[in-house]
Order: sequence, then structure tokens, then C-alpha cells
Amino acid sequence: MIPDMTAPQNLCPLLWPRRAMVMQLLGSCAAWQGLAHARPASRSANPGDLDPSLDAVIAGTQRSADHSARDRWRHPAETLRFFGLRADQQVLELSPGAGWYTEILAPYLRERGKLYVAHYAVDQRQSEIDYERRTRRAFEAKLAATPALYDRVVVGTLPTTAFTDLQFDRPLDAVLTFRNLHNWIRDGRLLQRLRIFHAALKPGGVFGVEEHRAAPDTPPDRQISSGYLTEALVIGHARSAGFELHGRSEINANPRDSRLHPHGVWSLPPNLSGAPEGSKARMEALATGESDRMTLRFIKART
Repeated sequence: MIPDMTAPQNLCPLLWPRRAMVMQLLGSCAAWQGLAHARPASRSANPGDLDPSLDAVIAGTQRSADHSARDRWRHPAETLRFFGLRADQQVLELSPGAGWYTEILAPYLRERGKLYVAHYAVDQRQSEIDYERRTRRAFEAKLAATPALYDRVVVGTLPTTAFTDLQFDRPLDAVLTFRNLHNWIRDGRLLQRLRIFHAALKPGGVFGVEEHRAAPDTPPDRQISSGYLTEALVIGHARSAGFELHGRSEINANPRDSRLHPHGVWSLPPNLSGAPEGSKARMEALATGESDRMTLRFIKART
């Protein structure tokens, strides 16, 4: 059963009012001001069930303006609450890209929990794809630039057969992935990785998935080429890895998305592939918004 996020003991210490506590928690006044001078909080799926600390972090100016502008499509507060996130948890974020969710997870978990990140390989022997190596280096530079928020994040490499450079203090409370599964099915490692993540979780731990959603009858080859996966495929692979489906949500649904795009999901924001500035294709993509997405919560069985 997911704990009550409104319980006082679960409130993140970032909201404590006394300056001495703030300095201790964040390490610098500048870092605190990034959260204290916050933008209006993201709307909640359950207005009566708020965790003010999570809203404060989501609204904080430690997040880039470009990232915050996507909240209308990505619904971070609702998504993380649906996954049952608490500030005292040990959490693994998978393939974070430029760190869209890391900007929220790292400060939220900083004092009472712990954030691990499994990113692309930075070693050319492990990844021959230059984009992956550049993205990993840029992510690490981002974290190093603001140690008051990110110096406790443990960064390692996305596993292929096993974790090689990540060691967890204890079995994880949650493993979270945002729009990554389509890449792993393309490289043929989806089921293998799901089994690795299942092994890293504690019994009852959560595997949270947000993924581009295909129409139910979409052929497998079209799923791979378009970046949209069917819920049946995702649920089937997760169950094969040992997970149980515990909940599904329409938090990140977008009924405007036809899923019929010349460059697949990459035709839509934020990529806008094949849609040059001022073109009709770009105007249509911007009017559609980001992709239609499934949001699924799996658990590792307790027995």
C-alpha cells in the first residue's frame, strides 16, 4: 500500500523555515533561493492530497525554463505521486537524458532519500554512439555545476547484462523510467534490462513507467520505427520480467496525438523532426503537443 504523502513525517525538509536548517540542507544560500523563489506550483491530480515539498521543488528555479515549460504535457507532480514517490526513498532513474526529471528528483530526495542514475555509457568501448557519450558528459557537467543540489546523486551506466558501476546501499524502493522503453526494444535489450531492474528492487518496490503509447493494433515493426509502443507489449514484457501491474493512469494522455507522423514520435515536441521553423508541419506539431503516453505502475511481488 502506498504511504500517505501528506503525513507530516513525509514532508521534505526543504520547506523548513529556519535559515540554519536551510543552509545545512542545501549547502549554500544561492541554492536555497532557487527553490524558495519558486514559480506557481504544478496542478495536482488530487487537490486535497498535496505534498507541499514536492510542489515547491517542481516550482523551483533550479529547473531550466525550457524544462518547466513542458510541465503542461509531462505532469511531474501527478506522475510522481502516482508512482508513490516519497522523500525518504532510494530511487533509480533510468536514462535521464539532459536531466528533466533529475532536476526534480535530486533536490527532493537529497536529505532523506537517495537518487541513483543509470545513464548512457561514457566509455567508447561500451558505446560507439557519439550522441550517447556527449549526452552523458553534458549531464555530469550539469550536476557538477550545482553541487549544492546534485553532489549526492550517484551516476552510473545503464546495464546491458548487469550493473557494472552502481552499487546500492540497499534494495531500491523505486525504479523510474520516462520515455525510454522504445529505445530498449529497438536495441533488443528491453526484457533483459527489465529483469535487471526487477532484481534491484525490494519486495513491494515500484517500477514506474511513462512511455509513448501506440494504438492497440499497431504492428511490432511499426512500434519500433515510430517510437510508440502498445500497452500490451509493455505490460507483457514487464510481467515476463517478474513485475505485477499495480495501476495505470491517464495522467499523460494526449487525445490530440494521432500517432501518424512521418518521423514517428520525434515529429512532435520537443524534437520536431522534419518540421522546420515556420512550416505547416511545425505548426501542426506544436498544436498537437507532446505524445500520447501511458503511465503504468508495476510492483515487485512481496512473495
